[in-house]
Amino acid sequence: MILSKSQARKIILHASGLARRAPFGKGREAVYKLIDHLGFIQIDTNYVVERAHHHTIASRVPDYKLEWLDELMADGRIFEFFTSDAGYMPMHDFRFSLAVKAGFAAGRKPLTPAEVNLMNKVLDRITREGPLMVKDFENDRVEASAGWWDWRPSKVALERLYLDGRLMITRKKDFQKVYDLPINILPDDIDTANPAPEEYARHVIRRTLRSLGIAYAKEMAWRARYVKNNVVKKELEKLVAEGEVCPVTVEGLKGPLYLLPAYKNKKIQLSDDAYILSPFDPLNVFRHRLRDFFDFDYQIECFVPQPKRKYGYFSLPVLVGDTFIARMDAKADRKQGALTIHNLHFEPIKCTASMLAKLSDAIRDFARFNQCKSISIKKSNNKAALKKITPLLV
Repeated sequence: MILSKSQARKIILHASGLARRAPFGKGREAVYKLIDHLGFIQIDTNYVVERAHHHTIASRVPDYKLEWLDELMADGRIFEFFTSDAGYMPMHDFRFSLAVKAGFAAGRKPLTPAEVNLMNKVLDRITREGPLMVKDFENDRVEASAGWWDWRPSKVALERLYLDGRLMITRKKDFQKVYDLPINILPDDIDTANPAPEEYARHVIRRTLRSLGIAYAKEMAWRARYVKNNVVKKELEKLVAEGEVCPVTVEGLKGPLYLLPAYKNKKIQLSDDAYILSPFDPLNVFRHRLRDFFDFDYQIECFVPQPKRKYGYFSLPVLVGDTFIARMDAKADRKQGALTIHNLHFEPIKCTASMLAKLSDAIRDFARFNQCKSISIKKSNNKAALKKITPLLV
């Protein structure tokens, strides 16, 4: 099967839920359907604009309310853990997190008796007292903190217990973690049988292709990287032989590439709507995919030293139809109700009047989502486009 890049982009956008508005419907149930479809919504704590997990959902569920995510967790329909990164997953996939937890436990360096003793004390206290937060444990730091990741011992113990599966977490409204025993969080009917390595690999392959549409083998392997004896490549070959996965060639790209058979003859129409996306959106997390399929070279620059930044601290990709037309570095001041766009940088393409109108709509929607009433644009490399957009933002 041979596809043009244009055909490939349609499949990728359909799989990611960005081919048209509200593909999963509206309301809280649409949020669950989205998470169940993608299999994973990445979490990030950056709060320059609304946090990445909420942002990703709101891009696909137009009437999204932040509390729906907490309600789905409270109802036992989703849970938080790792695949390739921290994120929310459908609860019925819980057993596949067990392989990752075993991988974390097997892969960490040997613990000292003191570290094991502290973990046992922390676990015993939560067993006796119920769910607890880091602040519920005494400040057991011996030396002053050396930075963001220099956690005190009790925090390290909690995170180790979380990563190896002896604890799970929920979140407070202020996004703080609450640690609890799995028995207190898991629904009674959830399967907790450990998957065999081959079954886990097949799960990752299916999940990756369902959310990405078209994928390289390296992307599937990346999502299984925390699991010992990663057998993704072998199982991928078997699934191709069984006809459950199809090899595909995309013009101008070096393969091999793969997709699910459902996309072989699927007719996909794009809505040409505009989306202001999170840097951690499933569409954006693999930088090479944006270059390969969309001719868009993107990097989130909050991890880049300020003198080397080109577009801004938290620059957001702007997609219209199947084309990335701009990047928008923005900050939401929720107390003042003001969205400041520090830099609206357009790509070197011709933007039609329709594109700019849709972009204006998307910026207004994004402001409302971030609880902002006013919008100001400080800088742009395209004064003509800015002149057309500005009156539409009032």
